[in-house]
Amino acid sequence: MLKCLYLLDPEPYDLIYGPTERADLAQLADFYAPPQTRQSIAVNPAVLAEAAVIFSGWGMAPLDEAFLAAAPNLKAVFYGAGSIRYFMTDSAWQRGVTVVSAYWANDIPVVEYTLAQIVFSLKLGWRYIQDVKRLRAYPPRLPGPGCYGSTVGLISLGMIGRMVAERLKTYDLRVIAYDPYVSQAQADPLGVELCALDEVFQRADVVSLHTPWLKETEGLITGAHLASMKPNATFINTARGAVVREAEMIAVLQQRPDLTAVLDVTWPEPPVEGSLLYILPNVVLTPHIAGAMGRECQRMGRLMVDEFTRYVRGEPLHWAISKEQARRLA
Repeated sequence: MLKCLYLLDPEPYDLIYGPTERADLAQLADFYAPPQTRQSIAVNPAVLAEAAVIFSGWGMAPLDEAFLAAAPNLKAVFYGAGSIRYFMTDSAWQRGVTVVSAYWANDIPVVEYTLAQIVFSLKLGWRYIQDVKRLRAYPPRLPGPGCYGSTVGLISLGMIGRMVAERLKTYDLRVIAYDPYVSQAQADPLGVELCALDEVFQRADVVSLHTPWLKETEGLITGAHLASMKPNATFINTARGAVVREAEMIAVLQQRPDLTAVLDVTWPEPPVEGSLLYILPNVVLTPHIAGAMGRECQRMGRLMVDEFTRYVRGEPLHWAISKEQARRLA
């Protein structure tokens, strides 16, 4: 049996690798030491010496030269969470360490959160909540779009954007999207019309951002984009805060109280003390909860069990990540 080790923060260890997942993995591997953290291996790096496979999640240690020197037998990391960019290094790629991510399992709750926000926003739900609290009475009905015949705009058709588009097929909606890496032929099976970024903001009743945070996407969404939105439109961000020019967004939201911004991510995160994002009535802030939480995390652990089963059997892995893929994953 392969020598294996858990290495992640204590809380995600319990969330991701529940009793069933740990029991199943114990039938396939030799966990020769107790679960480790970044702090414990800093004190005792020798514990890494036997590890052929590491099971991880939030709190993984960077695979730098010192780590790899202490882990000469390391062949694979099974990462029971999303982005691997913060711990994978050029040295690890050069060594040929296989890395498997549960990003697909982490994406499902993001898709579910996004769908809920889209439907609620098309009903102007957040606007009514704020108005009722302010007036302490029911406000007049607004010319909200509702779902039927409305337009939803998606920024990026990566894994999450595509899954959102697929699920929106069950609604009587028009879906438009901006993604310079996707052709109309690829978008057609999703029922999506591709258009320019400016056009998405101008045409959509709700715009949902799913662009990964890359150097070339920093500040992609400007104040001008938001200012061009239709009356009573909603902007949703479950991607990364740095993709939006936050100061410009705040200025537009002050000038356009009819707009609503639903922000599960900001930059920095959380917003700085005194940020207007905390108090603007047309801003809905959630503390980065769109991804897996609670029992949803065990879906990621189960994916790791399934992938490791394939690994020990010598079967093709479904969720191994290449260096190029890692660059584009948020």
